[in-house]
Amino acid sequence: MDSFWPALALLAVAVAGVLGVYGAAALVGVGGAPLSREPYLGGVPVTEHAVSRFHVRWYAVTLLFLAFDMEMVFMYPWVLVVAEKGVHAVAEMFGFLAVLVVAVVYAWREGAFRWT
Repeated sequence: MDSFWPALALLAVAVAGVLGVYGAAALVGVGGAPLSREPYLGGVPVTEHAVSRFHVRWYAVTLLFLAFDMEMVFMYPWVLVVAEKGVHAVAEMFGFLAVLVVAVVYAWREGAFRWT
């Protein structure tokens, strides 16, 4: 039970922070003013609906970003343990990078990097 005290303290700090932000918003916020229910775009009037559809090419861009982002997520901890794990860790990382290269070649062949 002694090892749970730091986690409970962190939870208490998080809850106190959330309640503090809500309390500050209640003190500072305007209570009776009508709300506009429009997203704030730097003062520019809204021209399209908030849940309007995006062009399909943005989904491909998102998937490519996630692929390369996951590469970095796996490479940072690998750097910390590669010296103690040795050749086996290097071989596994090259296998992982090979899978990513195959994915990039496939995406390139399918035209995911073209904007027209």
